[in-house]
Amino acid sequence: MRQFLTILLIAGLIAACSSSNNLKTQDKAEQEFTNKGNDTVTIASEKTEYEIIIIEPGFNYWLQSVARPEGFYSQSFLENRNYILVTEWNQRVLQPQRFDPNLYELRIDYDPFTDYGYEVNYKLYNYFIFFQRRYNQRLAGFIPRV
Repeated sequence: MRQFLTILLIAGLIAACSSSNNLKTQDKAEQEFTNKGNDTVTIASEKTEYEIIIIEPGFNYWLQSVARPEGFYSQSFLENRNYILVTEWNQRVLQPQRFDPNLYELRIDYDPFTDYGYEVNYKLYNYFIFFQRRYNQRLAGFIPRV
């Protein structure tokens, strides 16, 4: 009986520690979405003269602290994913009765035959990841992972 109580006590301590770790992880996830910081991120490429301005609370903080660093993905990977994600986004913009028009307000003009440069593709892709995680959306069936 004493061994059983000891094992039960140890199991209880392990469960308590793991739930504490889970709370810390949840706190960090909430912080990445609630930290306001600088709410405007400008995505621009001087070489191609394209610019996207994202005004989304928490995105700049998320980009600097949570997103994979620049250079992690190849430009061709980013271009392929962005094309798929933009296509799905634009489909949702056209269906306000089915998808929240407050989330999908504006169409994104993205041409797969235009070289927007690495920075534009990197930040656009990361915005899609941020958006999906923040608003619990799933674009084109991809699980938004970091």
